[in-house]
Amino acid sequence: MNDIHKSELIDAARSRVDDFRRLVAAGLLAKDGDFFPSVHYPPITMYKPIDQAAMFEGYRPRDGLFDVYAHIPFCHRRCLFCHYPGKFGEHQGAEKEKYLDALEREMDLYMRQLGVDRIKVRSILVGGGTPTFLTPKQLERFLKYFTRRLDTSHLRQFNYDVDPATLIGPEGLERLKIMRDYGVDRLTIGVQSLDEGILRLMNRPHDVGEAVESIDTSLKLGYQVNIEFIFGHPGETLDNWIEVMEKAVTLGVEEIQLYRLKVEAYGDAQGTIKKFKSIRPEDCPSPEEGLIMKQLAILILAQHGYRENLRRVFSKSRKHFSVYAHNQCCLLRDEIGLGLTAFSSLHDRFVLNTQHFDEYYRCIEEGRLPLNRGIVRDKEQQLRWSIILPLKNRDVKRGYFQRVTGESLDNVFLAKRRKLKEFGLIEDDAIGMRLTPLGAFFADEVAEQFHHPDYVPYPPENYERGPLFPYNDCAPYG
Repeated sequence: MNDIHKSELIDAARSRVDDFRRLVAAGLLAKDGDFFPSVHYPPITMYKPIDQAAMFEGYRPRDGLFDVYAHIPFCHRRCLFCHYPGKFGEHQGAEKEKYLDALEREMDLYMRQLGVDRIKVRSILVGGGTPTFLTPKQLERFLKYFTRRLDTSHLRQFNYDVDPATLIGPEGLERLKIMRDYGVDRLTIGVQSLDEGILRLMNRPHDVGEAVESIDTSLKLGYQVNIEFIFGHPGETLDNWIEVMEKAVTLGVEEIQLYRLKVEAYGDAQGTIKKFKSIRPEDCPSPEEGLIMKQLAILILAQHGYRENLRRVFSKSRKHFSVYAHNQCCLLRDEIGLGLTAFSSLHDRFVLNTQHFDEYYRCIEEGRLPLNRGIVRDKEQQLRWSIILPLKNRDVKRGYFQRVTGESLDNVFLAKRRKLKEFGLIEDDAIGMRLTPLGAFFADEVAEQFHHPDYVPYPPENYERGPLFPYNDCAPYG
């Protein structure tokens, strides 16, 4: 790309800085420009202790079908941006075997709790960590016992979140063939960057050539491929970010996913990125630069036919998206999580597994599910949850909202919604409520407007007392 075209793109993207400043003044965005990803409600760091009996008391599955997640918490190394606990390094063979034993037993405990011989699944996601950071023999062992406990007669999609380094060479090809043989049909490959220097700063275990090789091999084997990138990371500049995005759109993948770097922990472990930023702040893009990067990516993706399909995920065809994410976040369907730190998002409650390996193993040895935090939602929290997740990820359908909550969308959060409309962030029609293009750009913060005050990501002093101050107009019927 020539310098003139780069300059034009950057100028076009700078309008987001004006939006950012206006919305900080209005109280929508934190004054320091930080953000908290609106992935669950309440946020994943804010759940209180719960035990298995309290968690499942009175629970009845809606239709007997589930989306299933399994977590494999092992990686080559800890990436600079990672906020989750795991075990790292090449010499984890015995620990992996122990973990796979425990995960198999956890599936049996969950089936006993549900009173089923096999779990009927709509979609599957296996993530981590790096769930392909197993030997091919271990991978096949896991997939054999995992799929044997699932009824896949209603299965629409089987996803794996993978690292490029585990998909290259003869062993990588073997893993890809094993997964395909067990029905895996969609991969999210954690490329994160296509710049060698940025990959080294991220502490990624692959280089650009290996990332491209993993994508090419996966496409040749018939996988639907989604590749993901982080923007706002140390070392990234507007120029090198444009170059990364220009490379990304040439790789022939169905989906491209964007993540904004998060410095403060939003998972169960504080990433080393916080220490890095405190030592080398000059290497870190400002919040304004991060937002320009996001808009640059949107512009470049659009030029090549990619449009936002599910929030933060861009595809050329509407049919290419994560069924697992859509079912959990848009349709609010029951989802079971297995493994360390995994969550189960059920239609009226949410629970997290322990983040500690010792506790995980001990619970399973004692015949208990390894959960330790969660919530059974009351009606008010159910109203909020039924707006926040669909609004953040696609839209809130009127009819579906009423079926899920027993309440009309016309009766709730009217003052809050009026102000969001005045700022051009949401729109309503006969079908439902959705984010405008501006609202979609700041989707996390718009969704967080519907949080209960106890679950607003930041304390009041972090926001300007403008019309969108998130602690105002909080009551659903106010």
